[in-house]
Amino acid sequence: MTLPPLPRLLVEPVVRAALLEDLGRAGDVTTDSVIPVEARFDAVIASRQTGVIAGIDAAVIAFELIDPSLSIVVERRDGTSVGPGDVVMRLNGSARAILTAERVALNIACRMSGVATATAGLVEIARQHGKAHIVCTRKTTPGLRALEKHAVKAGGGSNHRFGLDDAVLIKDNHIAVAGGVAPAIRAAKANAGHMVKIEVEVDTLNQLEEAMAEGVDAVLLDNMTPPVLKEAVSIVGGRALTEASGRVSRETVGPIAASGVDLISVGWITHSAPILDLGLDAASV
Repeated sequence: MTLPPLPRLLVEPVVRAALLEDLGRAGDVTTDSVIPVEARFDAVIASRQTGVIAGIDAAVIAFELIDPSLSIVVERRDGTSVGPGDVVMRLNGSARAILTAERVALNIACRMSGVATATAGLVEIARQHGKAHIVCTRKTTPGLRALEKHAVKAGGGSNHRFGLDDAVLIKDNHIAVAGGVAPAIRAAKANAGHMVKIEVEVDTLNQLEEAMAEGVDAVLLDNMTPPVLKEAVSIVGGRALTEASGRVSRETVGPIAASGVDLISVGWITHSAPILDLGLDAASV
């Protein structure tokens, strides 16, 4: 599955900040000391592992910001699968520019491809056991949320809310301060706009019954076992979306999906996914 790129307007500031951090106050003193200005380099970025690619457009921007005249050919777009040795990108032009942008480009592409790969693994298992979609959370790297959520989609997952401003998600601490499930839901309905969906987190089936009596768009079933999740899905009876959350792994996602929930939210695919190893090397003649 290929994925349309994010708008450059969103991605370029993130990449520019990363380059400024890396270049510091004096630029790339190693490359500028060792590599002649006129030197040319024919290079490839290739995968060293099996996985799913993401973050390639950001990597392209990293090279272009250093030298817009570089020749860049993308062989694998976001959302495509790769194996060891598969070429993801070809580069030709100023050796100084390619070597200076290399680490920032690879940092972003490796990180986002890791997110996409982790997501794809859970998506595949979930599909074998039920209808549930794998969704991400707000547990993202500060400053990289748009890129990481895009990477989740590249891996076949779906996005949960992007921030605090695009949906109401009433969690356990909101319930505690508001005085209960019902008062929290009623307050949300009284204050949220008509376009804003309301989801409430519940820890028990009693709380779920209370939420359904008030009426919500979705319920977050927190840290429930698969048998309890199945009972919760029966109680909801299609009146709201059901989302399972808590302790989701490759080992547990199958039984969770088999409970019949609509969504499975997973924090670690954005905050702790291992990178997909990509490397930049001289192109073979």
